Amino acid sequence: MIEAVLAGLLGLLIGSFLNVCIYRLPRDLSVWTPARSYCPGCEQVIAWYDNLPVLSYLLLRGKCRRCGTGIPARYLLTEMLCGIMFFVSAWYFGFSLLAWKLMLFSAINLTLFFCDLEERILPDEFTLGGTLAGLVWAYFVALPMGFTMLFLPLDTPAPWISVAEGAFAAGLAYGSFRLLGWAYERFRDREGLGMGDMKMVAMFGAFLGLMSTLEAILIGSVLGSFLGLLFIKLRREDSAQYELPFGSFLAVGAVSAAWIEAFR
Repeated sequence: MIEAVLAGLLGLLIGSFLNVCIYRLPRDLSVWTPARSYCPGCEQVIAWYDNLPVLSYLLLRGKCRRCGTGIPARYLLTEMLCGIMFFVSAWYFGFSLLAWKLMLFSAINLTLFFCDLEERILPDEFTLGGTLAGLVWAYFVALPMGFTMLFLPLDTPAPWISVAEGAFAAGLAYGSFRLLGWAYERFRDREGLGMGDMKMVAMFGAFLGLMSTLEAILIGSVLGSFLGLLFIKLRREDSAQYELPFGSFLAVGAVSAAWIEAFR
């Protein structure tokens, strides 16, 4: 229980940093300078006591203390969701390598979820950077064995087989999405899948391996089909022109697939 509580508190702090990334990266702003958070309305630095995860938002009722500019509810949601996912990971798996991997993967996808939802951008720092991180984690937390072991020497150490599985899944997922995007654009004369989506599924492959990546894509696609079309209908948008945040649905699918695999 103590481990889970500590992980939850860490998740709240990480969620606060993720909010900085969600706001700044799509706008090509540095997440390091200025180091302190500032209000987008009055551009004044936010005092530390007004920047406590969750608590400050509730006490300030979602507004800047100085100018009264409303703070989007996304800030509260990101911190709470990150805290919950970290708490649950440690609750079930303690401070194991699997738990830390789940925490990192969840944080990456939480960031991508809101970046795509708000700005239709999936930052390379989290897609390409996440792919590299996934391959590193594959060495320490084994991915399910698959096709690659058939092409590797029999004496290949298990950790490197896992890394190869991640690299194969990442390459196949990226290549498949790129081919699908090319075919869609060729026959519909408009872009169907962005490069960000392609890099995102490569990150899934590196973290999850092939089968769980396919599950993630399936879950994300089903959610996008039903919820996305429902949203378009309710908003009375033109389905032929509206840009659906497919990456957001993929992020939900990826976290779901990661948890399904963790409990197998």
